[in-house]
Amino acid sequence: MNMFRGVRPTLLLGCAWVAITTTSAQAAAADAPAPAADAAAADSDGLGEVVVTATKRETNLQKTPIAINVLSTETIKDRHVQSLYDLADGAIPSLRVATFEARQTALTIGIRGIVPLDANQPAREQGVGIYIDGVYLGRQHGLNAALFDIERIEVLKGPQGTLFGRNTEGGALSIVSKAPSGEFGFRGTAGIANHGGYNGDVHIDLPEWNNFSLKVDGVVQYQDATIKNPLQGEKGWNYFDRRGFRTALRWKPNADLIVDLSYDNGYDANTAFYSQLLNYNPNHCIAGTQAAQPNCQLPGTNFTSLAGTVKPLGPLVKVEGDDRMKVADIGVPQQPSVDKTHGYTAKVAYKLAPEIELRSITAWRGVSSRQWDNSGGAHRPPLVAAGCTLNACNFSRYSLADLFQNQFSQEFQAVGSVGHVDYAAGLYYFIEHVRDDAATPNSVAYNSTLTAVSVLDPCRGSAGFGSQYGCRSTDRASHAEAKSYAAFGQLTYNLDALHFTVGGRNTWDRRSGALFIVNNIARPYTYSQHTSHFDPLAIVAFDAAEGINLYAKYSTGYRSGGASSRSITYRSFGPEKVKAYEIGAKTEFLDHRVRLNLAGYIMDRTGSQIDFSSVSFDQITGSNRNTVETVNAPGTTKIRGAEADLTINPLEGLTLTGSYAYTHTDIPSIANPFTGVMQKVYIVFTPRNAVSGAIDYSVPVGSANLKFHIDANHADATQTFDQYATKNDASFIVNARLSFGDIRLGQGNSTLTIAAWSRNLFNEAHVYRRDPSNSLPAFGATSPGNINNVLGDYGNFNAPRTFGLEGTIRF
Repeated sequence: MNMFRGVRPTLLLGCAWVAITTTSAQAAAADAPAPAADAAAADSDGLGEVVVTATKRETNLQKTPIAINVLSTETIKDRHVQSLYDLADGAIPSLRVATFEARQTALTIGIRGIVPLDANQPAREQGVGIYIDGVYLGRQHGLNAALFDIERIEVLKGPQGTLFGRNTEGGALSIVSKAPSGEFGFRGTAGIANHGGYNGDVHIDLPEWNNFSLKVDGVVQYQDATIKNPLQGEKGWNYFDRRGFRTALRWKPNADLIVDLSYDNGYDANTAFYSQLLNYNPNHCIAGTQAAQPNCQLPGTNFTSLAGTVKPLGPLVKVEGDDRMKVADIGVPQQPSVDKTHGYTAKVAYKLAPEIELRSITAWRGVSSRQWDNSGGAHRPPLVAAGCTLNACNFSRYSLADLFQNQFSQEFQAVGSVGHVDYAAGLYYFIEHVRDDAATPNSVAYNSTLTAVSVLDPCRGSAGFGSQYGCRSTDRASHAEAKSYAAFGQLTYNLDALHFTVGGRNTWDRRSGALFIVNNIARPYTYSQHTSHFDPLAIVAFDAAEGINLYAKYSTGYRSGGASSRSITYRSFGPEKVKAYEIGAKTEFLDHRVRLNLAGYIMDRTGSQIDFSSVSFDQITGSNRNTVETVNAPGTTKIRGAEADLTINPLEGLTLTGSYAYTHTDIPSIANPFTGVMQKVYIVFTPRNAVSGAIDYSVPVGSANLKFHIDANHADATQTFDQYATKNDASFIVNARLSFGDIRLGQGNSTLTIAAWSRNLFNEAHVYRRDPSNSLPAFGATSPGNINNVLGDYGNFNAPRTFGLEGTIRF
């Protein structure tokens, strides 16, 4: 690998004109300098104030009575966070980020055990609301795009159903961009990395002219594949090429009116993480009486006998369960998946009177995703036996999927204070249209002795079909529409040391969709669902002493129902709802040198949306296909947790931080929709214990500054699937950065910063996604089970160590 591979000479920059934007609370801090976050280096006066906008107004983190974590600009830079997936290492222990399947085209994001397995379908919703500058993003797709010039990322934990709305059961992740400053400024960064990587960004602030201020941001991020593809000319795995630009225009004719306009456009070409074969027939499945092999059974089943044959491994297939491979065992066709995102945002804030500010947030956004995932190779069905002929020799399932979404949202807010009362109220409207399709042709074929492979014709080679457009056999195609209306309000009565907050939001959802192709045949399946829900909130906060703030909170949230486009019959399911009880303490002491925040919570969820997957028989076509059925669990899902965040500034320039999250989850047993048998199910990607710690030390060297950062992050093993007890590996990731900054260039204000960084410094390898479905029997027509497609667990390892150098010039 050559870390000095050529850097792209120019950055993609652009300016675009759009419609209206505000300093709404989610982005209101744009007028102020970027706040220091917990992990930022402290100054001589101790820990600096952290500004958040979780209540639709700027407030001090320590006086805001909800559990919040903040990643500042400095923290994002120190951890070399280029996209949201980089937060998968555990920077915030209660925030979990994972890819859907092995694909980087869609991210699964969860907080406090609210982590949906398969929310990347058109008629399926997330459990955590993702916001960019106050605008809700309706889909998981496109979330791994390059981050622009970010002021901070706020992680609001627990249900946020009152001020942030539907689908925020677990909380909300609010990304706040830096707004135009009205003063001239330039900042440019260029860097190189191993695996042929490079990155660059340019940020230009133009001086205010006739009350107008303009800011333009451009970014590129590139990395070659970290696992090579033996097939000549084809992409390997864990490759990405991200580019994007954002332009923002602020009009501030007077102190009472601010109008913000912004446009962003992103491009993300990537390949999936490689799916390695971790073991071979780990459950020792054999045909015959099941009693001899109690491990070879699906959850919730008790096969009396097994039929079929476990095929022997082919000579080209490699089993590797201890470390990530560097070169795949079999080369297959693999081209990048491509996500494209764009958004227009228009915000207005008008100070009508000292007691009231009126705000409007209008946004149009869209995402297109074209998925090409051939990460499984020979490690998943169809499996091939020696002596095969014709189509029976074909394998390597090429998972192809397209998704296209556009959305419009409008929010009106009134925010202000009257006497002892702070208030926020508003109206919200959201509409989206989504469509998707998928195909899974085979891409290569063995010879009859399994000693060589050949590439199939991309149009007709897979039993008459292929991967090219116009040649595909469509497994499924669907479209969906969602409309959401809401009215909300929240007020806080401040009585000396006591603060009482009450609020509520009523949401009306109207959803519909159609699954119009299944197994390449037109189908008539539709669904329609109209629901409404009221989410109340109540908080009592008490300023017990200087620097000690206590609170108790009750809140609710809900996630819309929908329908599974991976179901052969477009099976629908209802919404899920959560009630949460939380107590917390936010404290600062020793002259603002120590900050300790604690929270404990109980969440009871009803109607939990649980995913079951299996190979199902389609009676219309007489063929089998992978199917996902989503059902609502009976009873109450219990989620219990405790969190602690500690920041210490023992001496000038040194900051120590530590965060811990304990999460216990329990879902009542549920009937498997494929068998009708009751079985235990699980919440995915939710470790029982997760911890993160960091050391930041900064020391002046002449007029410059030397800074060292290191962070370490651990998480217990977790499940990948609702229906399997099989766990992934525990993880321990260390990141580091050393920078020499503020080096004066000449006599002006120009400075240079040089930095060396590393992610996963010790090259730790763990399986973050483990799939046991290929090591277990399939359902037979009745009983016995069938083991013809038993091979072994396959899984995906985390990214290997990356490291690089970068330089930043500003003036």
